[in-house]
Amino acid sequence: MDTLLSSEGDSQRTQYPYVTGTSVIGIKYKDGILMAADMGGSYGSTIRYKSIERLKQVGKHTLLGASGEISDYQEILKYLDELILHDNMWDDGNSLGPKEVHNYLTRVMYNRRNKFDPLWNSLILGGVKNGQKYLGSVSMIGVHFEDDHVATGFGNHLARPILREEWRDDLTFEEGVKLLEKCMRNLLYRDRSAVNKVQIAKITEEGMTISQPYSLKTYWDFAAFKNPTVGAEGSW
Repeated sequence: MDTLLSSEGDSQRTQYPYVTGTSVIGIKYKDGILMAADMGGSYGSTIRYKSIERLKQVGKHTLLGASGEISDYQEILKYLDELILHDNMWDDGNSLGPKEVHNYLTRVMYNRRNKFDPLWNSLILGGVKNGQKYLGSVSMIGVHFEDDHVATGFGNHLARPILREEWRDDLTFEEGVKLLEKCMRNLLYRDRSAVNKVQIAKITEEGMTISQPYSLKTYWDFAAFKNPTVGAEGSW
């Protein structure tokens, strides 16, 4: 007989993320927003999938990038599809901008956190509406902020120092792409979950484009890469 302590029929929640994506980086540039992410999906420490798109268009004015649990990211995309559909049904000539979508996702993430059923993702929202550039981030517990450049995962530690040094508000498209590639290359060298298959997305007042996947040029003959244990006493 079932009791109050029985586990049968209990709701099952994501206690630990299984297939995850790593860092996403977003920056403002002269004409809009640029965002970069690789296409890896790690099953634990194994890079199991190498063709997962983690940059998506949301409505007319917004670009979404996500790291973390892939199935939870797919759930978020369902929420956003419903949000945009409901907004379009008003047929009032207006549409949701990146700030509205960011606020909505902040409420969603914080609500799920309060239910002890979080969506295991860190999200970046960027876009342009009425000439105003917007770039923000929200964590899995609803912590959110806006900035001129944002990153998730290891990107917070390995890419943002580069952005603090080299980002400026009058970057051209070519300069912005070059800066993002430098950050992604740094992550590729140092993040075990990163793969050398990246996409870069651009959103401006005219619209949005997401590049085809491509590989970065790399250099692996640094002395520290050849023999990383030199000088590490007691290392294998």
